[in-house]
Amino acid sequence: MLGAFVAGMLAAGHPAALLLVALAAPRRPWLALALLATAFAGALAAHARVEQLDRSALRPLKGRSVTERVVLLDLPRETSFGGWQATVQLRGERVALTAGRWIPRLTAPIGAQLAVSGTLKPLSPAQAWMRTRNVHAALSASSVRATDGRRGGFAGFVDGVRARADRALASGPVSGLLRGMVLGEGQALPTAMQDDFRTASLTHLVAASGQNVALLAALAIALGTALGLGLRGRLLLALALVVLYVPLAGAGPSIQRAGIMGGAALVAALSGRPASRAYALLLAAALTLLANPRAAADPGWQLSFAAVISIALGAGRVAVVLRRRRVPWGLAEATAMTVAATIATAPLIALHFGRASIVGLPANILAAPAVAPVMWLGAIAAAVGQVSTAAAAPFAALASLPAAYLASLGHAAAHLPGANARLPLGVVVAASAGAAALLAARPRVPRVRGAPAVALVIAALLAAVASAHHGAAPPAALRISFLDVGQGDATLIQAGGRAVLVDAGPPGDHIASLVRGEGARRLDLLVVTHAQADHEGGAPEVLSQIPVTAVLDGGSVQAAARAHQTRRLRPLAGQVIHVGPIRLDVLWPPAGGRVPGEDPNLRAIVMQATVDGARVLLTADAESDVLSPLPLEPVDLLKVSHHGSADPGLPALLSTLRPRAAVIEVGRHNPYGHPAPSTLHALGAAGVRVLRTDRDGTIRFELRDGRLVESNR
Repeated sequence: MLGAFVAGMLAAGHPAALLLVALAAPRRPWLALALLATAFAGALAAHARVEQLDRSALRPLKGRSVTERVVLLDLPRETSFGGWQATVQLRGERVALTAGRWIPRLTAPIGAQLAVSGTLKPLSPAQAWMRTRNVHAALSASSVRATDGRRGGFAGFVDGVRARADRALASGPVSGLLRGMVLGEGQALPTAMQDDFRTASLTHLVAASGQNVALLAALAIALGTALGLGLRGRLLLALALVVLYVPLAGAGPSIQRAGIMGGAALVAALSGRPASRAYALLLAAALTLLANPRAAADPGWQLSFAAVISIALGAGRVAVVLRRRRVPWGLAEATAMTVAATIATAPLIALHFGRASIVGLPANILAAPAVAPVMWLGAIAAAVGQVSTAAAAPFAALASLPAAYLASLGHAAAHLPGANARLPLGVVVAASAGAAALLAARPRVPRVRGAPAVALVIAALLAAVASAHHGAAPPAALRISFLDVGQGDATLIQAGGRAVLVDAGPPGDHIASLVRGEGARRLDLLVVTHAQADHEGGAPEVLSQIPVTAVLDGGSVQAAARAHQTRRLRPLAGQVIHVGPIRLDVLWPPAGGRVPGEDPNLRAIVMQATVDGARVLLTADAESDVLSPLPLEPVDLLKVSHHGSADPGLPALLSTLRPRAAVIEVGRHNPYGHPAPSTLHALGAAGVRVLRTDRDGTIRFELRDGRLVESNR
């Protein structure tokens, strides 16, 4: 019945699908009828709850300037175009607060009251995912100021506990990781570490989940035993800590699910009834969906439930096989859970985030032994810190040791060749389905004695990672790669063992890993076309992680270039730069950079790259108002200006350039409507073949028999 209720909530928008619930009892008509009634009740409950959640007193304010006091609900996080974003509470409703890079990033704690002035707007297409977390509007800030106010009640009490725990864990080079793992504050990690953990599929370590709840409950029961508490006292202590921990860790979808399941198991133990994982899982689904029926569309909710279901169905089988091979019990259990969770979550990660890390499985296996010590020692430090930060320092220092190991592991795994490979969704699904089938069939495993079996598995996986680098050697002839960096530009030109990178995309999109994945271990030239985050945002990462001989700087990366002692060149129309067989003709900006207006796009470097007679025009964000007066000639390949935005002068340009193919570097589901329909129409009318990074991923062209041809390598 509970399963039917959950099915009804999940299928609320598809009433016909609810009839399938009756198939659960084909030979028991009364039970089938009861299941149908329960499923329809679930659908009605979901509709009623969505209507209730959608009621908003903010609608009359949308499109208007407001000055309000809001409450900070999570830590601010950087956005792709500079600036930052956070979730706040405005008049009792959740709102996305966005601030440009000219507004200093807040250091206020969760629960702080802020004085904000700005414009209240509907959620943009890029923010649509926030509806699954019941965010009603976006507040674009013109000014943000922290006040001395704090919220009260139970939420205020939890804020105080969290603030004292933060102080207890805040010292040392890996304090951000400690706060992330113990308190679920993933935004506390340095940007570079966030990138490393994302590439190595270790991000779940800093997303409070079932692992945190289980380890916390185990710690509470152990402490209760040490204090001489009876069974009931130990269970009540664990239950109280779980109830406190869920809001303390942010009350996200995964921690809600884990808290409900953990609480159900503890209540079952208190009542002397056997706990059922299936019942606890259904109860968690029902309660989280009742709280917000849209939660099922949230990737965190899906990943959390998929991992738990897969662990329940398959981890036991893997653990039995490993223990039969004399793998130590703890290592066998940790490996089994990692394998099972990876099989279920890899397709979802590829679907939602366009990524599939081939180092994720070995990295998680190697990380497993350090997770419990970090959580237990960090939790003790956070608890002692409620009384004295100084007394908590030794525990935090001890927790920093395994945390430092995890940070080093994440960095090493993320920088393995091929670690950031973006496998097609179909390949990931097929691989996961095959692994699941093997798991279900319980195949015979060659007998290898002892723990070396696991070492051999990890070594084989790492060898597979290394083999993924095969074929990514620097090309002898021209290869031009339009890297998929989302809503931004990054174009890598390689020929004769030389490499030039034109723009580096937005910050935080692993540009260094992408460049290395194309076989470039060093750059002879980095070109930053202009001072906008979607073009120059990744330049500091490139300069810090890849040797760069010189920077042609049309943006604002002089400080980063100086810090890494990299020669900096200024762009000038008429300039010719030779990088081995690559010839770069700078067509814009003019001498002295004297361009009217404040728009950086008008100053963007426009250049033509020529190798063995093949010509490519790289336009950055400069459109026809800049390009039309330039001495242009026919080219083989065109990088379309400004992510394919509307440009009335494009048809005339195409008649001059006559490219055979054009590439639009653009992000999926971007809020600007790029590429514009008029741009696509103009390219189609000119008979130009169009490729787009939002649909085609990284796009590569190679010079073969004197012609530039697309290559999937």
